Amino acid sequence: MTDLQRYNLSDNELMSLSSGIAAFEGKHFSTAIQQLKPLADMGVADAQYRLAIIYQNGLGGAVHPPEAFAMMTKAAEQGLALAQHGLGFMYMQGECAEKSGADAIKWFEKAAEQGLVGSITTIAMMYQEGNGVERNLDKARELYQKAGFDPKEMGL
Repeated sequence: MTDLQRYNLSDNELMSLSSGIAAFEGKHFSTAIQQLKPLADMGVADAQYRLAIIYQNGLGGAVHPPEAFAMMTKAAEQGLALAQHGLGFMYMQGECAEKSGADAIKWFEKAAEQGLVGSITTIAMMYQEGNGVERNLDKARELYQKAGFDPKEMGL
């Protein structure tokens, strides 16, 4: 079973999802929206995540922060690690969401539990800088090591 087959889509829907992802990756955002929107409305996390990125950054049109937040949240709640990471950044930066270190950490940790090294590294940086969390250099060192970095090279 491929990643996309987990959605139990028809052959046509699976083809639309694959085409939409390819259009997204090829920076053909209008086409990506056309292909992905119906699937996002059906609850397909991969489609929701990519639409969230499009809406967040105004790719192929105007920026839509509430829609970006809604789509990213739906995809994150389904366990898509990249969406969990993206939602963490929304909360950390206060972009499309109210700034919240606690919510940022919550979502970065969910993605980190799935092995997303970028989330582990981001959490380490948050602890190193005291950004949204209480500064904890020991925790930062531990997380940098877990992510495969030498804490000394990260300024610790």
